Amino acid sequence: EETEIEATTLVKVGEEAPNFTVEMFDGSTVSLAELRGKVVLLNFWATWCPPCREELTHVQEEIIDRFAERPFVFLPVSRGESREAVAAFREETGYEFPMGLDSTRTVYDRFASNYIPRNFLIDAKGKVVAATVGFDDLEFEELIQTIEATIKKAE
Repeated sequence: EETEIEATTLVKVGEEAPNFTVEMFDGSTVSLAELRGKVVLLNFWATWCPPCREELTHVQEEIIDRFAERPFVFLPVSRGESREAVAAFREETGYEFPMGLDSTRTVYDRFASNYIPRNFLIDAKGKVVAATVGFDDLEFEELIQTIEATIKKAE
C-alpha cells in the first residue's frame, strides 16, 4: 500500500517531468523545456517551513557553487507565497540565487499534492531520476551524489 508521501507525489521516478513555465523573482521566466540538456534540481519550498529553511542554508555552497561550471540548474520554487513574502525572506537571509514564484501553486500541483520541501532531480532528457521529501543530512548528501552521477551522464 502506498505511503502518504508516495500518494501525494504525482510525478514518479522514471517518468518524464511535466513542462512548466515559472516566473522568477527577478521578473524573468524559466521553462523546463528550455533547460533540456541540463540536469535540473527542482526544489519546492516555503518561507514558513522549517525543514525548507534548513535545506536552503546548504544549497549555495553544497549545490550551486559545487556544480557551477557544469550543465546543471538549481531551480528553487516558492510554493503558494507572494513575491512580498519571498522578498522579505531574501532580505532576511541574504540569499541572492534565482528563485521561482509559484503563488498559485500551478507548478507545484503538477508534481505533488502535499508536503515540502520536495526535490525532483530531472536529467538532461527530462526524466525524473530522484524525488525526495523533507530534509535530513544523509538524504541531502545522497541527493548530491545522485546529482553528480546524473551530470556525468549528461556531459
